Amino acid sequence: MKTKKHVFPHQQCKTNFLALRDSLELLGGKWKLFIVLRIGKNPDDLHHFKKLEKDIIGISAKVLSKELRVLEENKIITRTVQNTRPVTVTYALTKYGQSLIPIAQDLQQWGLNHRKMISGI
Repeated sequence: MKTKKHVFPHQQCKTNFLALRDSLELLGGKWKLFIVLRIGKNPDDLHHFKKLEKDIIGISAKVLSKELRVLEENKIITRTVQNTRPVTVTYALTKYGQSLIPIAQDLQQWGLNHRKMISGI
């Protein structure tokens, strides 16, 4: 008895490939998912730049600024200038950005499982 292979039409493969590439391009790198998880952890808190810089160990101000800008451009976060003296800026996840939380948590869990598997613990 022959088994049928599940073959996607060329256009669907191309679309799926491009969608995955877009996702990896946006979320790839060292810091973006850390930023998303940090802001998403306490969504009601005000997330100021300096607080994010302090909470995300190892990130520089320059890199944080660049990553926040990319996340804002892609509608993952909002940037709000507060009417205070001195002027302060806060960041929050958009509803769209909140959809990344379970994905990031799944990746985090996969990483924990992978570490256990590799280390034999």
